[in-house]
Amino acid sequence: MVIQRIVDYYYYLYENGDARSAHLPLVKDPLYVFVPAVAYLVMVMYGPKFMEKRNPLQLRNVLIGYNCFSVVLSIYMMWEFFATTILNPDFNLLCQDIVPTDTSPLTIRLVNAHWLYFFSKLIEFCDTFFFVVRKKNNQISFLHVYHHVSMLVLQWTLVKFVPGGVSYLGPLLNCFIHTLMYTYYMLAAFGPHMQKYLWWKKYLTRMQMYQFVIIFLYCSNSMTYKTDKEIVSFFLWLHWFYMISLFWLFNHFYQTAYNSKKKLEESKLEKEKCN
Repeated sequence: MVIQRIVDYYYYLYENGDARSAHLPLVKDPLYVFVPAVAYLVMVMYGPKFMEKRNPLQLRNVLIGYNCFSVVLSIYMMWEFFATTILNPDFNLLCQDIVPTDTSPLTIRLVNAHWLYFFSKLIEFCDTFFFVVRKKNNQISFLHVYHHVSMLVLQWTLVKFVPGGVSYLGPLLNCFIHTLMYTYYMLAAFGPHMQKYLWWKKYLTRMQMYQFVIIFLYCSNSMTYKTDKEIVSFFLWLHWFYMISLFWLFNHFYQTAYNSKKKLEESKLEKEKCN
């Protein structure tokens, strides 16, 4: 019975979706996203064990090139989202409904931008791969893994069922954040001498949390608009809860990484004064 339900759900995902994105690579068949997600989790579980008795790889030039590419890609995607929404006078920034029959050039451009954003989430699996082969296992946290896998699956479902339209804001903001984030990683890859210029890391984490709040409010507002498409409402609610989970996890990371460290330093100073 359970297996039959899984099979039925697979065929539902396979046969349904927005016709404007159905022809794009990796969109039609759910296996195109399921297999990479499982392979990623296998890498996370067994990669560190494979590297346990091996020397970490030195990939400075590779990391610089990869992060530089990610910055350029993020800027390009951000521009595509910006040009097809904010610069489009006919686009409702508060809640642009999904119209599957709309095949105007700007709309198709937005759909293609959304597909590229989804594909970039596959590329970002390289973040974790580099942690594994460099034996930076402390960087492979639950937040890191959850964020990478969930973003891939979520963006695939958005591209398949509700590309463009009301789904634009999250990718637009995230591309801006990723431009800054990969710039930070690129500079850090040059070596320890760059650390004095990277004091703004904690502010980057704050910006990520502000992003989640903005998207949360955007989804809350969009829910007040009437739509005859249940699937749009479903994804708005899904996004709404997803932003809560990300904010909670990122806030926990921020409190642990920065506020706890600050309190520890203040405690040490107090002890030194007492002595």
